[in-house]
Amino acid sequence: MSAELEPLAPEEAVDLYLESRDDAAENTLEGQYYRLRAFLAWCDEEGIANLNELSGRDLYAYRVWRREGGYSNEELKTVTLRGDLATLRAFLRFCAKIDAVSEELYDQVPLPRMNNGEDVSESTLDPDRAVEIVDWLERYEYASRRHVIVLLLWHTGCRVGELRALDLGDVDLDGNRPRADGPAIHFVHRPESGTPLKNQENSERWNAISAHVAQVLDDYIEGKRKAVTDEHGRTPLITTRNGRVSVSACRDTLYRVTRPCWRGEGCPHNRDPEECEATHYSKMSQCPSARSPHDVRSGRVTAHRLADEDRTLVSDRMNASEDVLDKHYDRRSQRQKAEQRRNLFDL
Repeated sequence: MSAELEPLAPEEAVDLYLESRDDAAENTLEGQYYRLRAFLAWCDEEGIANLNELSGRDLYAYRVWRREGGYSNEELKTVTLRGDLATLRAFLRFCAKIDAVSEELYDQVPLPRMNNGEDVSESTLDPDRAVEIVDWLERYEYASRRHVIVLLLWHTGCRVGELRALDLGDVDLDGNRPRADGPAIHFVHRPESGTPLKNQENSERWNAISAHVAQVLDDYIEGKRKAVTDEHGRTPLITTRNGRVSVSACRDTLYRVTRPCWRGEGCPHNRDPEECEATHYSKMSQCPSARSPHDVRSGRVTAHRLADEDRTLVSDRMNASEDVLDKHYDRRSQRQKAEQRRNLFDL
């Protein structure tokens, strides 16, 4: 340990690191905070109250602890563990800049090697199931905030940060704007007022919406939407009593509605709802059937692929290259791809 290091508690270091990332989108920061919470839990278990004490041996022990289920209570897949440790590396690199750890410590975080394809998540929301959930919300929670969140994520395939960034002025429900043939929503990069988009200005685009979706949005705006402004004086489309909806609230919405028991269906995992911890708000994501906004996006891409829709147009609508959509979002089975080729070649 260098004599020039200045004592710093792990919790304080994480706060400083997140504050320094003012260039990152909110969902990126939330993901990093979740991974670093695991590190904080490990520090607490090991009695590490000062980052000056960390060594390469400690970091190896942390990797083993996370890999074997520390904090999450389940063994981590290689891709998840790699992401966890990559965040820790970035955090320790920052800590070195503020004299909390040695300059070379971050390089001692052992990243696991991945075989071809291991960096691709297989989790998705099946398109048929997505439609069932949207229909259920349409029937029982029409034009509610929950209905609007799920409907827009599914209909447009947008990222959750893009959904959160929408203002009332970004919505053209009548299609009256110049060169418009119908209703649409406008995704705009506004980092100066708290809603940056993932690809910055390159994420800006208009996405057409159906007349039905426009009607649901109109009914939400006129009905259950809270008429509030955010801390920057903007008028968000999707609101809570406190202002603009958060990314975590959108994520929790998806975890909630994708659990079969929430809609009164039998548990496919043979769990007793009276005893299952995933029925509690803070544990919803632990249901094996729970899906995230990213899973909705991959399900939407899969639905586009199954419908043989124009790849370039899908790429533009989703704001992702065709290669990225193919690798990270298309969840068609090999048999489904074969059957589509059969139809194409009229076999």
